[in-house]
Amino acid sequence: MRVIEIQECALSPTERAVPVPAAHQVLIKVAAAGVNRPDVMQRKGLYPPPPGASDIPGLEIAGTVVELGESVSQLKTGDTVCALVTGGGYAEYCLASAALCLPVPEGLSLAEAAALPETFFTVWSNVFDRARLAINETLLVHGGGSGIGTAAIQLAKAFGATVYVTAGSEEKCQFCRALGAEAAINYREQDFVEKILELTANRGVDVILDMVGGDYLPRNITCLATDGRLVQIAVQNGVKAELNLWNVMLKRLTITGSTLRARDDAFKAAIARKLYDKVWPLLAAGTLKPIIHRIFPLDDAALAHELMESSQHIGKIILQVSP
Repeated sequence: MRVIEIQECALSPTERAVPVPAAHQVLIKVAAAGVNRPDVMQRKGLYPPPPGASDIPGLEIAGTVVELGESVSQLKTGDTVCALVTGGGYAEYCLASAALCLPVPEGLSLAEAAALPETFFTVWSNVFDRARLAINETLLVHGGGSGIGTAAIQLAKAFGATVYVTAGSEEKCQFCRALGAEAAINYREQDFVEKILELTANRGVDVILDMVGGDYLPRNITCLATDGRLVQIAVQNGVKAELNLWNVMLKRLTITGSTLRARDDAFKAAIARKLYDKVWPLLAAGTLKPIIHRIFPLDDAALAHELMESSQHIGKIILQVSP
């Protein structure tokens, strides 16, 4: 099978043997795979795959089930699915845990379905499970134009929250507002702390979803309302920051965070069930939709990474693996 390997921090097309599913797994003929920032970090040697995972990058796929592990009963060959995987997505065939496969929502293409798993699992787990965002609360999303950001805007609005975002260009801000954000702040031109306090009459927001880290931490603390929750899911500005704990105590804040890739299948399967029950009907109805910026052929994965690193995209970047 055709695959994309990481060789000396670069992506190289090559060939490997088709893998064989374990008892709880299925083999999927991949039609499309999502490109995510953890893939870029892995290519640079900053995010090694967890033990037992494929060294091939790619954390989300969509395609057709072609072989079942001996313990799999909930799927059959020929099913079209999308799946969250721990690696191996940049390939013509990929193994996935059967419990982490979801049907392609009605009306979506396989390329659109490939844009769902990593993004929607991440947003649901962090915004709704960890941060407990509730109806009529307010959410600030940093990086509103990203794949995570465009999903978070739609999900939070669909479940009755008001969404504010930051983004790095007026084009991205306009897109986020059209997608449902109440306000979008161009962080290159405005101080997002001042703007959030202005928008909320100095109350602050209930939840912040942050993928920036570093010097954003004390600024996020200022933006949070009493009993607010900060969820850290990436650290693009660095892993260290200075924090005034008195502000955390006075406002009774919760600071949390997570990574998804290394969690076990049982944890991820619980998220899958919630998505299937609560989110998949909204996707089928057209209330939610994956936002795709560009689709690259598999062999152009390096160009896809260049686009990801440029931050010029809005929404998801996808690799087309097979027709």
